[in-house]
Amino acid sequence: MKEIRFFYAPDVAADAELPADEAAHCLRVLRLQAGDEIRLTDGKGMFYKAEITTATGKRCLFKVLEAVPHPKEWSGHLHLALAPTKNMDRIEWLAEKATEIGFDELTFLDCRYSERKVVKTERIDKILVSAMKQSHKARKPLLNGMEDFKHFVARPFAGQKFIAHCYDEADVAGVAKASEDKAMDGGKPFLLDELDAGQDALVLVGPEGDFSIDEVRLAQAHGFRSVSLGRSRLRTETAALVAVHLMHIRHARM
Repeated sequence: MKEIRFFYAPDVAADAELPADEAAHCLRVLRLQAGDEIRLTDGKGMFYKAEITTATGKRCLFKVLEAVPHPKEWSGHLHLALAPTKNMDRIEWLAEKATEIGFDELTFLDCRYSERKVVKTERIDKILVSAMKQSHKARKPLLNGMEDFKHFVARPFAGQKFIAHCYDEADVAGVAKASEDKAMDGGKPFLLDELDAGQDALVLVGPEGDFSIDEVRLAQAHGFRSVSLGRSRLRTETAALVAVHLMHIRHARM
């Protein structure tokens, strides 16, 4: 069976030419030529069947043969916001795997205990594009740069809002409780049980040192609900991927 080659052309409706990096891969790596058939996605929910018309130097022009709307495999808008790790390789891995699963938006948070204060989104965006093509998806997640935690949680969000953290709810509430009486999940409900497939969802995941307890309280004051991602203690990128997976499970269109 002949492999279907996907290329990202965000302006396909207005510009019948592959972007420079996509053209380079098409012509120099795959060595496709005029007359070869390719598949395109605009990253906005459309697939296109196209034929290369011109393949010269660094330019690859095409003509669209067929436009095929691709329904999203999940309902609602799934938004992940997390504090990036110091080692960006781990965040790049997360971005790739979360895109393969399927979600809508990624935001980086500057928290009190954040290990990294600056994120170069250009490389992350390329990873999102690559993962989208590799997994044959028609939508590229929206990518946002670093945002201050306090400002982010204060923004309006039309949907369910959750914050995943490791504190016991009694500690967050300032209620004295014996350590032996504290549950493994901190007395928090499991995210999957709280998600409503009929609503958008936003989940916050903290840095390696977790959110500060004051950040958790601030988020709760703005309507975020504390949730557990299970009884295992997870690293930031693992917790974030679990959050995306749980959102996708609840919102998946079977």
